Amino acid sequence: MKLMRHGPKGAEKPALLDATGQVRDLSALLPDIGPATLSPAGLAALRSVDVSTLPVVPQGTLAVPWTGMGKFLCIGLNYADHAAESNLPIPKEPILFMKPTSAAVGCHHDVVLPQGSVKSDWEVELGVVIGRTARYVPESDALAHVAGYCVVNDVSEREYQIERGGTWDKGKGCDTFGPVGPWLVTADEVPDPQALGMWLEVNGHRYQNGSTRTMIFSVAQLVSYVSRFMTLYPGDLISTGTPPGVGMGVKPAPVFLKPGDRMRLGIEGLGEQYQAVHAWSPALIDG
Repeated sequence: MKLMRHGPKGAEKPALLDATGQVRDLSALLPDIGPATLSPAGLAALRSVDVSTLPVVPQGTLAVPWTGMGKFLCIGLNYADHAAESNLPIPKEPILFMKPTSAAVGCHHDVVLPQGSVKSDWEVELGVVIGRTARYVPESDALAHVAGYCVVNDVSEREYQIERGGTWDKGKGCDTFGPVGPWLVTADEVPDPQALGMWLEVNGHRYQNGSTRTMIFSVAQLVSYVSRFMTLYPGDLISTGTPPGVGMGVKPAPVFLKPGDRMRLGIEGLGEQYQAVHAWSPALIDG
């Protein structure tokens, strides 16, 4: 299933995308797509529904495909080729950091550069959505705790991240720096999360063109690893790292985002995103 939420901010409605590309309204079945929906029982109940009986509705503005995201976890330098372009050694263990959930926005929401930004960058990433509580989960059982997958753009302000002292979080957590969606694609439709092509373009130029095959730590390894340090709950999101081609790594000189730029990105089977880049404005952040 391809689950989605759409409509005006604060009045989003749950829906799914059927096999013909039509948006089917789920409002009569559930108030929203939240952690309970993402549980094995919740997804099983949805699968038992005859989709053809659901109303077809026009697609509204796309929101984050589920609500109740408790954690927005991210993995750094998880692609060998991206580590190489960053002139950094391959990590011996996953590098774990967090974005605040306030960074998460719908897949086509404007990306708003923070005040004083000079090195904002892009990163197409595979998002892993947790569906079962995970605590000290063995790698062999880790994928059974995954509800589904989605596209994430891990937008990053490199000066804040690298040159302003301390942890990465200040460069990763700015408002609008976590577009998610368009859909949450349930795990049964993604038989091998380590075999997905992924790409990102800025102003029509393709900078990233990679595959989850080059991950250093697989999805199963990451879910197992993270569950040793914190309990993962339904609705939590793990963004699993990016392939090469980020702006910081462009030769001979880095390329960073500026107002007026347009990003377009996608992952095989999980849909596409696009975002316009704007200078800071509270109206754009809250809209």
